[in-house]
Amino acid sequence: MSRVRLALLRRGGRLSAGQGVRIARGVRVSIARGARVELGERCTLGAGSRIEAAGRLTLGPGARLGEQAVVTALEDVQIGAGAVIGDWAAVTDAGPTWADPETPLRHQPLRRLPVRIGAGAVLGPHAVAGPGARVDAGQQVAPYAVVPAP
Repeated sequence: MSRVRLALLRRGGRLSAGQGVRIARGVRVSIARGARVELGERCTLGAGSRIEAAGRLTLGPGARLGEQAVVTALEDVQIGAGAVIGDWAAVTDAGPTWADPETPLRHQPLRRLPVRIGAGAVLGPHAVAGPGARVDAGQQVAPYAVVPAP
């Protein structure tokens, strides 16, 4: 992400970043009006990672997004201090509902539940934390695993 774009997001009050935040090449950050993204000190956004925020996203101090990782926050996503989101992993607080099997998914409402990734937790490569997922502090999620809502 270019320094100019980062400066514009900060000036608009949608992004706050602590000291020592590292942003690799190809990172994309989209923050809607009224949304808020907070990057703690010494956070790392890996190459090609993506943040899409229409709600609130908090990355704690020292947290790391791996290469090509995706975080989508329509409501509220909190990733704790020192947590690691592995390469190609996904974190999202919104997903489809399956209330009516006769209606296509694209016509059904989204289920939106906050996601919490605890301090020092590790979400393995290609893993997914969906709406309502909770990963406790220090817990490790295996590669390719799906963390459902409790």
